[in-house]
Amino acid sequence: MAKKFGLGKGLDQLIPTNEDSQQLLNINKIKPNKTQPRRYFDEEKIVMLAESIKEHGLIQPIIVQKDEDDYRIVAGERRWRAAKVAKLKEVPVIIMDLTESAVLEISLIENIQRQDLNPIEEANAYQRLLSDFSITQEELSRKIGKSRTSIANTVRLINLDERVQVFLVEETLKEGLGRAILGLTDKEEQLLAAQQVIDNDLNVRETENMIKNYHTPKAVPRKIKSNPFYKDIEKRLAKSMGTKVTLKLKAKNKGKIEIEYYSEDDLNRILDYLNIEE
Repeated sequence: MAKKFGLGKGLDQLIPTNEDSQQLLNINKIKPNKTQPRRYFDEEKIVMLAESIKEHGLIQPIIVQKDEDDYRIVAGERRWRAAKVAKLKEVPVIIMDLTESAVLEISLIENIQRQDLNPIEEANAYQRLLSDFSITQEELSRKIGKSRTSIANTVRLINLDERVQVFLVEETLKEGLGRAILGLTDKEEQLLAAQQVIDNDLNVRETENMIKNYHTPKAVPRKIKSNPFYKDIEKRLAKSMGTKVTLKLKAKNKGKIEIEYYSEDDLNRILDYLNIEE
């Protein structure tokens, strides 16, 4: 019979490990958990795990809980996917009766311990625990063994432009670089900065210096900043050239265009774009 478990215990206490608690279950009766923090599964690794399961069997049971006529995965979706690829008909499971917050906690901790979550998945999982289940950062810190500062910094990644978040998911951009880009609040500027970092292979310190340049006060007349015509031109030029572009207006419809660059390679890229030979 399934036991009732709540939030507030360590993962070892939440999941029984004795063999008496395990049983075999038809794999077709098991379905994935929609609230699973992990969204991306490496298909190549799934196939590799499936080959191991064919040879050695599924050693570690899948944690499930009853969900109407079926069973919902609490922990072990990767193993379940691999078992399906290996064409197993039955898999070992541990059936538990859990609160929703405990389900998320177990899924989160399991993935963190295996380093299976990308930074955005981790940030969203933290945020859900903090907001939906009223867990404090200090409580979460104790549960997952990470510092409160680390948790807070990861959660902040949610404030990145969604297109920049994709770079983090795809590992095109490292988490530390994403945090540096959070120095910008404008979403378009975040995207431009991320593209700049990727194109020029900037490190964290170089990225932070670049972000500071975005914040440097410029002697630009107020009417330019508030004029949507000029702002639109600036945005279009910046998007096309992949760097920050500023229009400075003078009297009698005269002015100048400032194009920023952040390294010698960046300058050469802009010169190529303008079809100017060195």
